[in-house]
Amino acid sequence: MLRSDERTILSRIHELLPEELAIYRRLDPERLPKHVAIIMDGNGRWAGRRSLKRFLGHQQGAEAVQYVVETASRIDLPWLTLYAFSLENNLRRPKTEVNFLMRLLSTYLNNNVKRMNDNNVRIQYIGRIHELPAEVQERMQWAAEATQQNTGTVLTLALNYGARSELLDAFKGLYQEIAQRHIGIEDLTEQDIQRHLYTAHMPDPDLLIRTSGEMRISNYLLWQIAYTEIFVTARLWPDFRGVHMLEAIEDYQRRERRYGGLGDGSESDDVASLPANQLVNR
Repeated sequence: MLRSDERTILSRIHELLPEELAIYRRLDPERLPKHVAIIMDGNGRWAGRRSLKRFLGHQQGAEAVQYVVETASRIDLPWLTLYAFSLENNLRRPKTEVNFLMRLLSTYLNNNVKRMNDNNVRIQYIGRIHELPAEVQERMQWAAEATQQNTGTVLTLALNYGARSELLDAFKGLYQEIAQRHIGIEDLTEQDIQRHLYTAHMPDPDLLIRTSGEMRISNYLLWQIAYTEIFVTARLWPDFRGVHMLEAIEDYQRRERRYGGLGDGSESDDVASLPANQLVNR
């Protein structure tokens, strides 16, 4: 018999693969993350371990994207943000590889918009999009317009994105606002900065997944992940599937998010009666 939460999204849950459904049934539907962000890493290493060209790793990585997106839509995940192409990639990778990645992006959009619509997925983008080739921007806009009426998972691709550049752009925008509205510096709040981020309309990620086992953030959503839970897997991105995202969510649900406070089982020491100059004996 289906749980009540399964009945409410029956049309999608029954589409989960058996191994995905087994994990989903162990999850608490009330504690599913609202926003999962992923650093998709390991395409080149995946190809290298198989003595293949790097571009084949990128192609397999693009296939992995759609598998994960479809699982996200089936569990009704509101927000999924993928680090697809960094500002550093654009500046430091060989031009031939960058050009291939741009062609691959256009091909991905052309081939998957129908699947997005079938899965009620809306696509959007963050990053310095205006610096990408005009023909790529045209395809991106086409895909966004083609899926804009969808009401399910919002798939955000971070393209030509860097968190430091995002903060710089936010500060520039905030500076202009300060000048135009004559806002006092002392009146500024974190929300004023937040309003000028690329992600102003999005909730902060609850869970950040990084593939390939690397223990770094790689200039990704630095402002937004202040209290995000981080899950690192050694699995390379081309081998990552929806079931592995569900495993990460299961691990996430075993954690206690405290946001700087105390956990439910912790007691605060009564320090009100202690002298201010009392030291702990060593």
